[in-house]
Order: sequence, then C-alpha cells, then structure tokens
Amino acid sequence: MTAMSCSAVQRPAPSHSAVLAVVAGLACALAIGKALPLTMDTVSGALAPLCAAAAESSPLDKVEPIGSYALPNVPGKRVTIVRVFYGPGGFSRPHRHAGSVTAYITKGEIRSQLGGGPVETFGVGQSFFEPPGSTHLVSANASATEPAELIAVFVADEGAQLTTYLD
Repeated sequence: MTAMSCSAVQRPAPSHSAVLAVVAGLACALAIGKALPLTMDTVSGALAPLCAAAAESSPLDKVEPIGSYALPNVPGKRVTIVRVFYGPGGFSRPHRHAGSVTAYITKGEIRSQLGGGPVETFGVGQSFFEPPGSTHLVSANASATEPAELIAVFVADEGAQLTTYLD
C-alpha cells in the first residue's frame, strides 16, 4: 500500500483591491436591499401584465422584478430591471414595450424576432436591444428540454405600462 501525503494548499492572500471590491459590493447590496421594498411596490403595478402573460405560456415561465429607479439626470424617466424565466419550450405572446429594452441572456438560449426582422437566437452572455414601440413577435426559449432566462432593462416614462400584449 502506498502512503499519500496530505499537504495544505497554499492560496495567496486576497489583494487589497479585491477586499475593497467585496466590501463595496456588500455595501451596495445592503443599500439596495433597504430600498428594494419601496421600489418593488412602485414597479409591481407596471409589471403585472408582463407577469400574467408569462404565466399563461407555461407554469415554469415567470417574470421576477429586480429593481426600479427614477433617473435623476433624465426627469420623467425610470429604469426597471426584471429577470425573465422561460421553462422548456416557454415563450411570451407578441408584445410591445413603452420604452427601450436591452435584454442580456443569463441561461440557455433565447429566440427573438422584432418587427419584420429575422428570427435570431441569442446565447449566454449575448444581448439584444428593442427600440421603443417595436413589435416583439417572437420571444421564446430555444430549447424544449432546458430552461432559459434573461435580464431585461427597461428605460421608459415614469408610470408607463411597460408591456402591451398584441391580439
């Protein structure tokens, strides 16, 4: 039988800048956490149509509000961030948004088609942009077996209904 040596793995001490980044991140998370209950009440009414329609397509599809903030340098405008979960084969009905939307894929692959443009597939780390008022004809999980998700960032007028579904 051979004896195995167990030695401790030496890891370098974290750099001063890494420690500061972690502390700053925790401070920001704490500040956001304290403000989040107030902003969630503000955004929940505007997101209700978006959340309801996502649930109609699949029990695994949902929209989760992350935050909503008035833009002090652009009076009358608000940025709203949501996470959209699509179950396998999940999709959203054709719709429009009141403002500009940027989507960033965080899991799986998303199929998207705006107006008369081509159907495109976006994977993790990719993003796409929807100009105000554009018709989003296809917004769907590209997989019938794996979940997908994206983060959507809306910039719209204060109080605007963020999503309008088309008949």
